[in-house]
Amino acid sequence: METMLRQLSSRRFWIGISMLVLLILGGCGARGKTGPQASATKLDGAKYVPTLFFHGYGSSANAEMPMIRAAQKAGVTHTVLHATVAKNGHVSWRGRFKAGDYHPIVAVQFTANRDGDYHTTADWAKNVITGLQKTYHITRFNLVGHSMGNMAMAFYLLKNAQNSHLPQLQRQVDIAGHFNGILGMNDEPNQMKLTAAGKPTKMDRDYQQLLALRQRYPRQARVLNIYGDLNNGTHSDGRVSNASSKSLRYLVANRAQSYQEHRIVGPNAQHSKLHDNAQVNRLLIKFLWQK
Repeated sequence: METMLRQLSSRRFWIGISMLVLLILGGCGARGKTGPQASATKLDGAKYVPTLFFHGYGSSANAEMPMIRAAQKAGVTHTVLHATVAKNGHVSWRGRFKAGDYHPIVAVQFTANRDGDYHTTADWAKNVITGLQKTYHITRFNLVGHSMGNMAMAFYLLKNAQNSHLPQLQRQVDIAGHFNGILGMNDEPNQMKLTAAGKPTKMDRDYQQLLALRQRYPRQARVLNIYGDLNNGTHSDGRVSNASSKSLRYLVANRAQSYQEHRIVGPNAQHSKLHDNAQVNRLLIKFLWQK
């Protein structure tokens, strides 16, 4: 009998040790899979309206930093999170929301920064947004995109704008958007024509898909469309024709709460310089945060 009791006691001891080890390992695994720092979940998410910045093709979150630093300098926020999206869609986070800082900024980095499948980049964008929703319970957000980043945003909205269970878009800034083609690929200077309503007379495959935004774009959202003109006769920023950028109007203006366009002129209006342009910074800061 004593032998049996000792065996039972020993068995219970090792079972207890095993359970403790599993709990510790499980806790470590949970920390590795969470979104932004989970300790911030006690914040009132409805008060926080993060602004997500999406970079262009072959670029990185570093390209977004001049705009983000300008916003910080203007007193918009002291909080900048970094969200790095792996090729498989997993999001790694650095930084977290701070109590009372209601306009945090999220600099998004796509590791596979040359992936031209906009349905895929849209899913990556969704992973960032749902990560913020899960951790902070946000209900609203803003978007800023440069070049291909605009397409990630547009296709995200194409796929998710009607989903009432997701956070709702408030304001969107599109910079150097190539909604209906890129010069040297499927567009040439001064070739694209728009009707009085902003509709392209010829549409590429991506634009044809985006036409569904005319029935899906969120009605509460406000849109600012910024494009560059080198003023050299090409009516382009050197990479994207103004007509391609302005074709956004036909997709969203009939549903958005407001839509406005701004043309930036001169050498600093070149495609890759628009995300590091003082005039662009002033426009987006005023539009997004009324600063």
